[in-house]
Amino acid sequence: VQLVESGGGLVQPGGSLRLSCAASGSFLRINTMGWYRQAPGKGRELVANIISGGSTNYADSVKGRFTISRGNAENMVYLQMNSLKPEDTAVYYCNADLTVGPFLHEMNYWGKGTLVTVSP
Repeated sequence: VQLVESGGGLVQPGGSLRLSCAASGSFLRINTMGWYRQAPGKGRELVANIISGGSTNYADSVKGRFTISRGNAENMVYLQMNSLKPEDTAVYYCNADLTVGPFLHEMNYWGKGTLVTVSP
């Protein structure tokens, strides 16, 4: 299984970016997909996730500014980031909890990350 992120880059404060993540490989079901971020010198934190039934969770710091969504192809997840602030600068990682294999194990996977830099 692979998770591949795209869409990071440099943006000015107040700007917008859209991150995409595609899950590929052999799995039976996507239970949860989401985004974490890690700023320089800090630990990794949950930004937002979406559960298979469609419910979502957001970090307080991004509520009202970021929106997580699934694509028409269920292996895709997006993070629309608006009103970006310098403190949003971080490496953003896609994360997925998947059901895999003949014995229906739940496994957790990470992408390699995409850098988002918010700076004038």
